Amino acid sequence: MESCFCTRRVLVFLISCLWVGMEVIIGQTENSSVVLVSEEKKRVIDIGALYTVNSAIGRSAGPALVAAIDDVNSDTTILKGSMLNLVLQDTNCSGFLGTVEAMQLLEKKIVAAIGPQSSGIAHVISHFMNELHVPLLSFGATDPTLSSLQYPYFLRTTISDYFQMNAIADLVVYFGWKEVVAVFVDNDYGRNGISALGDALVKKRARISYKAAFSPTASITDLDNLLVKANLLESRVFVVHVNPDSGLNIFAVAKRLGMMGSGYVWIATDWLPCFLDSLDTIDSSKNDLIQGVVSLRHYTRESDLKTSFKNKESSKFNSYALYAYDSVWLLAKALDTFLISGENISFSDDPKLQENNNTTLDFTSLRIFDQGEKLLNILTATNFTGLTGEVRFDSDKNLINPAFDILNYGGSGSRRLGYWSNYSGLSIVPPESLYAMPPNNSITSQHLYSAIWPGETTVKPRGWVFPNNGKPLKIAVPYRISYPEFVTKDKGPMGAKGYCIDVFEAAVALLAYPVPHQYILYGDGLRNPSYNDLVNDVAQNKYDASVGDVTITTNRTRIVDFTQPYMESGLVVVAPVKQSKSSPWAFLMPFTWQMWGVTGIFFLLVGAVVWILEHRTNTEFRGSPRQQLITIFWFSFSTMFFSHRENTVSTLGRSVLILWLFVVLIINSSYTASLTSILTVQQLSSRIQGIDTLISSSDPIGIQDGSFAYRYLINELNVAESRLRILKSQDEYLQALEQGPSGGGVAAIVDELPYVELFLASTKCSYSTVGREFTKTGWGFAFQRDSPLSIDLSTAILQLSENGELQRIHDKWLSHEIGCSSQTTAIEDSRLSLKSFWGLFLICAIVCFVSLTVFFCRVFFQYTRYSAEDDSHHNIEQPEEPARPSRRNLRVTSFKDLMDFVDKKEVEIKEMFRRKTEDSSRRHLERSGTDLPSPKKKSWTINSA
Repeated sequence: MESCFCTRRVLVFLISCLWVGMEVIIGQTENSSVVLVSEEKKRVIDIGALYTVNSAIGRSAGPALVAAIDDVNSDTTILKGSMLNLVLQDTNCSGFLGTVEAMQLLEKKIVAAIGPQSSGIAHVISHFMNELHVPLLSFGATDPTLSSLQYPYFLRTTISDYFQMNAIADLVVYFGWKEVVAVFVDNDYGRNGISALGDALVKKRARISYKAAFSPTASITDLDNLLVKANLLESRVFVVHVNPDSGLNIFAVAKRLGMMGSGYVWIATDWLPCFLDSLDTIDSSKNDLIQGVVSLRHYTRESDLKTSFKNKESSKFNSYALYAYDSVWLLAKALDTFLISGENISFSDDPKLQENNNTTLDFTSLRIFDQGEKLLNILTATNFTGLTGEVRFDSDKNLINPAFDILNYGGSGSRRLGYWSNYSGLSIVPPESLYAMPPNNSITSQHLYSAIWPGETTVKPRGWVFPNNGKPLKIAVPYRISYPEFVTKDKGPMGAKGYCIDVFEAAVALLAYPVPHQYILYGDGLRNPSYNDLVNDVAQNKYDASVGDVTITTNRTRIVDFTQPYMESGLVVVAPVKQSKSSPWAFLMPFTWQMWGVTGIFFLLVGAVVWILEHRTNTEFRGSPRQQLITIFWFSFSTMFFSHRENTVSTLGRSVLILWLFVVLIINSSYTASLTSILTVQQLSSRIQGIDTLISSSDPIGIQDGSFAYRYLINELNVAESRLRILKSQDEYLQALEQGPSGGGVAAIVDELPYVELFLASTKCSYSTVGREFTKTGWGFAFQRDSPLSIDLSTAILQLSENGELQRIHDKWLSHEIGCSSQTTAIEDSRLSLKSFWGLFLICAIVCFVSLTVFFCRVFFQYTRYSAEDDSHHNIEQPEEPARPSRRNLRVTSFKDLMDFVDKKEVEIKEMFRRKTEDSSRRHLERSGTDLPSPKKKSWTINSA
């Protein structure tokens, strides 16, 4: 941070008096008679201080440094046997005086210096510190370039502007702005800070559109001229990075010029709260200047230590006072470690100064601090908790966990919109609560409270307006020769006409602001221009935009921004076609071969399943093997026409048949509809079936002049360049297709669909598109990168599509009826594949499986019961066990018995079980001596069965 309260009438006498006054305040004058007895025996360690006393930072940092020295010297736990002596040098916000004061400070054998607050002075005196090995702890120099390896003895004890500019970039992107105007003081602090802002914005796909720099000694008139020039630009987002003591002059001039009203955005770096926090009171005149301004302030965590410091300070202070206080304690703790390790403080002559002292200037008093490197290493490794929070340095010698408050000034004060931290970006919760979580810088995780913007509005400003400098947009329009319906030259005042021009004019009319523009024809009027060259010229700022039939491609989107497509497009193949005769096998075309195969398999499967389920209960499904096989085939395929004669009597068989008849109904209906569509559509045939057959051949291919398809076929589809023929007009289209490859023409033409539709409208079914579109693109309006107009026009194009205006414009220019179209694609679309019916087949298969499972479980249960009762009867009739048959014979006999059992009728099985039950009951009665039932009745029952 810079602070300048510059005066050209600086007297040496006043400086000397100020210096003596500070020595009296600190209590370190040599003639002082008031010295504590306990301090007489202590070793005094001199440390320097460099800053501008009468400045926004100096007024806060000065008392903080004195308080820190007092606290360190009164603390018995640190620097035992030693005390710190603060040697102050006032830089007076002057690079020359600051350098002189720094040299005078180094003559006093200091072990370290705290300051300066000026980045420019820090750049100069860091060279002295490097030479004399004296660490420089700066609580106010925020220039990011000071962190370079060029200054090893420079240690920043505040937050670098590198992080502040990243916070501003996140803020700009959060609100959806793309361009900013940077207003800054033209010195090391301002230039390097704004350079860091530009780098941060580029990473977010935003940019600084204009750098409004002014001299540190600029007058009000200079600022007035600067802001008038900036106000002529399109961006309305201003980032102000200036000195705190003179920064309000910017807002005073802006308010007088009417630039603090609605539609403007003002973002100030931390200089604004630095200045305001150092004031005891803020009068209404200053407060009126900053209404709606958003600013950043160093975030310091609330703690008991910070509260105690506030209570001790009688005057107001800013965040730099806290960093100055912590700088003293950092140095004190490092010196304590240094002395405990047994190091001594010593100085030696600099050989370079001794050898080159040929001038009247006395440099011999400047001596090297022998242990400076040792102390520097201890400083960078020190870790403690101070007023600003945890004081610790990373590998780049930056304080860890940089964070900022985001303030919004309005009314009589400010309110906090949220926080920014290098860990998780923008948030409405304090940064320390996020450190325990994984870092998350995604756009969806960024949150802030709503702001009040200039003009006392809560509506977020758009951030830009059309520039009011009187220069209309220069819009390049392709000067087409073929297909003038899209865009071509016009003798009217606009200079161009066509479908594309009408769409652009309708979209511009929907914008909430005027867009002055002029059309500039692109091309010589003898042939279609190169659209790649057209887009490149827009990217190189030769034109502001391009309006026409410009195809949105991947390579073009890398260099320009396109609007929402206003017309769909894609590459197709046009080839000569002839009417083909109906095929005798046309009846097979409704289904694909996979569909035919699966359907036939299911006919046989269902027939077999129904036969299995009905065989035991239905006499129509019994007979000789030959007769049963014929029954299966007949029943299967007769269901296709619902003409099956066999009745189903089992519950399982009926459930399978009902579902299958439903499937057959769906298949028959679909087949009939598809066959009707195929036979009634006029079929056109061509030896070129699509892009694949065209590429695989060696025939010439026609390409429209200026079309992106030329490079697409070469680079993407690896078509030899020698095969491509450039066609400049529709007449050349017809001539090339009529001649064919053998006559010096082409086999087919590859072009975009909108052009092809117009071309086919003028033919008589001699040509047609073959195959499908093999690219999916669209036409859009091209603008320079990050142009806000592309976003607003995209919204307007969507509105045109929703309200029907886009279709009305299309009908006005492109309402020609197309005589012929590709029939190959229509036939292919009419064919039914397995994916349309796999659900029905799956359900049918599940029902068949479940029915068969139930059936076989029932048969297995019956056979198990039958086998058990048969074994029991055999044991009773033949008590003596015969010779045991071999395992193989037993298995063969059992399988044969099982097949015989399955083949039996269901009524026979039931009668067999009933008869065996009666025999078992009779044998039981014989053993018990009970009278047997009448045999006559039993004989009648058996005969009736």
